[in-house]
Amino acid sequence: KNFMVTAGDFKNGVTFEMDGKVYSIVEFQHVKPGKGAAFVRTKIRDVINGSVVEKTFSPTDKFPTAFIERKEMEYSYEDGGLYYFMDQDYEQIPLSADQLGDALKFVKENMTVTILSYKGNVFAVEPPTFVELEVIATEPGVKGNTATNVTKPATVETGAIVTVPMFINEGDKIKIDTRTSEYLSRV
Repeated sequence: KNFMVTAGDFKNGVTFEMDGKVYSIVEFQHVKPGKGAAFVRTKIRDVINGSVVEKTFSPTDKFPTAFIERKEMEYSYEDGGLYYFMDQDYEQIPLSADQLGDALKFVKENMTVTILSYKGNVFAVEPPTFVELEVIATEPGVKGNTATNVTKPATVETGAIVTVPMFINEGDKIKIDTRTSEYLSRV
């Protein structure tokens, strides 16, 4: 049986079915005008094709919730443009770069990610929130420059570029927040 969700209860990340498609809430705003009926202004993403649309709902609009499967899998390796992930039962699934978007920007082999699927169709891959990666290229730090607001770009072992403080050097391991691509600390 499908559970229902009303637009009045929309929150970021809620997934629901509408017109035969599955959407997740990206942004929402409850609006109560002085005159007239309240409404919910949203940005919703089609979870299968990734397109985002803006839509306004009445708070009483009801939709069936969509059951999204979340599965932890380990990133194994890349081969010929396909990226292989393995679960606890050693089952492997290949995903294409299209399915991944930039989810692997900070993911290296053997890291665990969360694979999101709907009725067997994978539509998103969530990297770990925090990762520790080695800096493989950056300008050398300037001695005596301890100003904390001075930054420089650094390339980490996955090929992504992160803005880091001046004192970070090649070979340092750094902690990154994958949601914001922000440098957090030296490890």
